[in-house]
Amino acid sequence: MPFRSSESLLPLTPIAFEILLALAEEDRHGYAILQAVEGRLRGKLPLRTGTLYRALARLVEDGLIEELDSAPGTDSRRRTYRITKHGRSIARAETERMADQVAAARSRRLIPGRP
Repeated sequence: MPFRSSESLLPLTPIAFEILLALAEEDRHGYAILQAVEGRLRGKLPLRTGTLYRALARLVEDGLIEELDSAPGTDSRRRTYRITKHGRSIARAETERMADQVAAARSRRLIPGRP
């Protein structure tokens, strides 16, 4: 994996961020990630299977998540993913970046709340 600075990974795509959010709770296989994202967003960000697996491959390549070995006696086609320490760091940085944007929007009265 070639070195990429953390800043070069930001901003994350909405789908990449949602995948990291889903994996921040627990390790999950692809379909469970899809269900977690759809359950949280309730149709606000349609996620198709092909899009999910391309995003997973990109996150693995960037070192933000890792693919776990299949447990003995389980379906070897079912891949399980885990967020890495680097992935948590990037998710945290993205959260801070977005929080700054929300604060700026509040200060300009684009959304309700105290500036």
